[in-house]
Amino acid sequence: MISYVLVFFGGGLGSICRYGIAHLLAEYDLNFPLATLLANALSCILLGLLAGLSLRGQVSDTYKFMLMTGFCGGFSTFSTFTNETFSLLQSGHLALGLLNVGGSLLLCLVCIYLGVRMGM
Repeated sequence: MISYVLVFFGGGLGSICRYGIAHLLAEYDLNFPLATLLANALSCILLGLLAGLSLRGQVSDTYKFMLMTGFCGGFSTFSTFTNETFSLLQSGHLALGLLNVGGSLLLCLVCIYLGVRMGM
């Protein structure tokens, strides 16, 4: 039962952080979903770092539930990313939509790798 509470708590914190990034960047009136890309990249770095530390046995189950499942799950915004990409494509911004998909995928793969390396 405690694992559910830890995931809930971590997920709430992650969601608040994601909202904070979006709120901070909202004043810049960007045509590109930079806040989502940034949240996904930061979440991937953190998740990669925790995964690397976990492989070395340095992350307890408590922190796995709270940080890896909860916080990173609440902070990462794949559903938002998908919806924003769909909106870009639907509004005729094919290049930006493809840039969002390709850029997010490549950046987040690199960030997971960097996080894992930092944790090892």
